[in-house]
Amino acid sequence: MSEHPERPHDADRADQEPTRPYPSFGTYPGPSGPPPTTSTVAGPVVAPPAPRRRRGIAAAALATVLVAGGAGYGGAALHDATQEDGGGSGIFAGVTDSGENTTTSTTAPSGSVQAVAASVLPSVVQIDVAGGQEQGSGSGIILSADGLILTNHHVVDVAGDGGQIRVDFNDGSTAAATIVGTDSLTDTAVIKAQDVSGLKPATIGKSGDLQVGQQVVAIGSPFGLSSTVTSGIVSALDRPVNVGSDSANNATVYPAIQTDAAINPGNSGGPLVDMSGRLVGINSSIRTTSSGLTEAGSIGLGFAIPIDAVGPIIDQMIAGEEPTHARLGITVRDVGAGEEQSRPQQPEGGFPGFGAPEESPAPEQPEDGSPFPANGAEIREVGAGSAAAEAGLKVGDIITKVDDRLIVSSDSLVATVRSYRPGEKVTVTYTRGGKEHTVTLTLDSDAGTARS
Repeated sequence: MSEHPERPHDADRADQEPTRPYPSFGTYPGPSGPPPTTSTVAGPVVAPPAPRRRRGIAAAALATVLVAGGAGYGGAALHDATQEDGGGSGIFAGVTDSGENTTTSTTAPSGSVQAVAASVLPSVVQIDVAGGQEQGSGSGIILSADGLILTNHHVVDVAGDGGQIRVDFNDGSTAAATIVGTDSLTDTAVIKAQDVSGLKPATIGKSGDLQVGQQVVAIGSPFGLSSTVTSGIVSALDRPVNVGSDSANNATVYPAIQTDAAINPGNSGGPLVDMSGRLVGINSSIRTTSSGLTEAGSIGLGFAIPIDAVGPIIDQMIAGEEPTHARLGITVRDVGAGEEQSRPQQPEGGFPGFGAPEESPAPEQPEDGSPFPANGAEIREVGAGSAAAEAGLKVGDIITKVDDRLIVSSDSLVATVRSYRPGEKVTVTYTRGGKEHTVTLTLDSDAGTARS
């Protein structure tokens, strides 16, 4: 049995914005291809129980961008054609303050966004997928010279059994790819591009070294616009992000890096890097105000999976192993959530739909009469023989801290536990009957279980 967080009570209210993984969209041209004359736009790669919807707005937006670009190019071409020569005789021909003609330097200052882009772009790819009647696209990060590529599970999941995956490289070349391994719990996947060599792998950094306020750069293919670079800062660390449940009712919750770098649908699976160009996160989800009538876009609230938390899982996938995850062996809910809000949240997984959140009754108030919910994760079930059971944790206990990390909700507990590895020791702080207690325990593994 693993952590089954209740959906936080405030996440079910209609006045709250949903957190969503980036959806993938319909077929887009490669880096050098022309815009399509028609486009079938699919819904999110991994959909909720509700059916996916066709989203013409995404194709329209892309067409608008491409047409505008074409119009600008046409104007420039017309300007050049009407000049007597192309030798730079115009008024903006590199004249310095002293009136001398010069050649502009293209050397990027070290530590600048320009330098980061030059270094990282060759290691970023666009991923196009097709399966059944669906198509989509996302981004990926090159891990090896012979074609191992890291991306999101929800980007490639649409390929399924018998689907197809195509990788578009930064130099304009393409290659077919196959799935090496996927993990819905952390929303990660590894694919292998076929018959390629000499690729430039990304440099792996440490997400644990990040600080709030530190500059970062996101690279990917938002709305199919390949090799797009945006920059921002780290807005928060260890932000618990719950993007729903997969087809096996497994909850996908991770301790995210929050950033205000502009990231949009299609950035999924692309890198978040520090100013040395080192991979620190995998862009995976966004917060949005969309009601489902329009496609979600960036409002400066993006979330990346920290590379430290998923590094061992990526290694397991590359080795052909089934990914394993740490667990306490309990079911939890937010403190003060009544039974009417207690929808057992699938231990691991999935992605919500694009409609407005369902309305639900307000949660029960804490016993102290405060109108605000209390911090912590309340235990609802304890698995027999689990790490929690052996440590003496009981139903009704409220977990408030794991090591030195505060637990503010059920999602917070699940995200924190998943940042550890099976077999690691942690100190759990909890309250029982109003009194605080601590216990040290060794985390279980979900290996060989149904993750429930």
